[in-house]
Amino acid sequence: MRTIMHVDMDAFFASVELKRRPDLAGRPVIVGGRGDPTRRGVVSTATYEARVFGIHSGMPLRTAARLCPDAVFLPVDFAAYREASAQVFEHLAAVTHRLQPVGLDEAYLDISDRPEDALDIGQRLKADILNGTDLVASVGIGPNRLLAKIASDLEKPDGLTWLRMADVADRVWPLPVRTLHGVGPRTGERLAMLGVETVGDLAALPADRLQGAFSERHARSLQRAAHGEDDRPVQTERVRKSIGRERTFQQDCRSSGRLAYEARQMLDGVHARLTERGLAARTVTVKLRYRDFTTHTRSRSLPAPTDRIATLADAVQECLFAHRLHRAVRLLGVQLSGLAPTAAAGA
Repeated sequence: MRTIMHVDMDAFFASVELKRRPDLAGRPVIVGGRGDPTRRGVVSTATYEARVFGIHSGMPLRTAARLCPDAVFLPVDFAAYREASAQVFEHLAAVTHRLQPVGLDEAYLDISDRPEDALDIGQRLKADILNGTDLVASVGIGPNRLLAKIASDLEKPDGLTWLRMADVADRVWPLPVRTLHGVGPRTGERLAMLGVETVGDLAALPADRLQGAFSERHARSLQRAAHGEDDRPVQTERVRKSIGRERTFQQDCRSSGRLAYEARQMLDGVHARLTERGLAARTVTVKLRYRDFTTHTRSRSLPAPTDRIATLADAVQECLFAHRLHRAVRLLGVQLSGLAPTAAAGA
C-alpha cells in the first residue's frame, strides 16, 4: 500500500507578501498583475480574508476590486516567491527524495518507505516549514495522489488530513465533482447534463450512461476517480512539456503589425529559455484572447524538434496569421512544446 503526501502552501504569494508587510495581517490582500486594479490583470492569489468575498485565482483584478473595495492590492514578485519556494522545498527534500514539485507552492511526496506514522511525519513537516520560513502549509495524506490532493484541501488553512479508501464514501462523495483531477469546466458541464453534481453522483452513475457521453477511456477514468482510485506515480524527475510567454494588453490591440512584432519579441524571450536548457521544440502555438474573452489557439508541428530561431519565427508568423486579426485582441501568447534535448533532436 502506497502512502502519498500532498503539501500545499496556504495562500502562498500573499503569505510571502505578509512576511514583508506584517501590518497587513488580518486584512483582505490580493496579489496580481502590477497591483493596480484599474489596469488589466488577474488575481494570482488572495488571503483568506479576501476569499470570503468570492475572490479567487484567475479573476480579473477589476472584478476583485468591485467585490472587495477595501482590499489591499499588491503586484506579483516572482523573485521573492521563488526564493521562498526554494526554502520550503529544502524541508520537503529532507523528508524524502521521492518528491514531485507542482509549481512553486505544492508538491507530492511518496513516503511509502518511511516506518513512522504518516500523520506524525506530516505534523513535523508542517512545524519545520513554519519554523524555518514563517509560512503555513496544509498537508494531505492518502493511498494515492488523488486522495492526497483532496485531503490537503479539506481542512485549509493549516490543515492535516489523512484520507483512506474507506473514507471515500463519507468524505469524498459529498464533494463537488469538480474536486476530481481531470474534471475541468467542460467535463463538469457535460456531467451536469447527466445530473451529476457531486462525486457521489458520478460514482453511482451507470457505466452505459457515462460511456454514452464520453469516450470509453475517459468514462473509465472518471469512474475510477469517483471511487478514489489513482495509480499515477510520484514523478521524481519532472519533464518540462512546454515553454511559453503571454501578455495582456492594457488596451485592446487591433494592429496585425503590432501583434507580429509582439509575437516575435515573445519568441525571442522564450527561445532564450529554450536554449538555456539545451532544448529544441517541435510544436509552435500562438494564442489570442479577444475582447469578449473567447480564446483561440493555432499550432504548427515541425518535422523534427529544432532550436533554430528562424524556423521557429516562421512557424510563429504562420500560426499568428491563421487567426482572425481584425478583432480586438486582449491577450497574446506564444508557446513552444514537444521539447527534446538539442543533441537528441539533431537540430
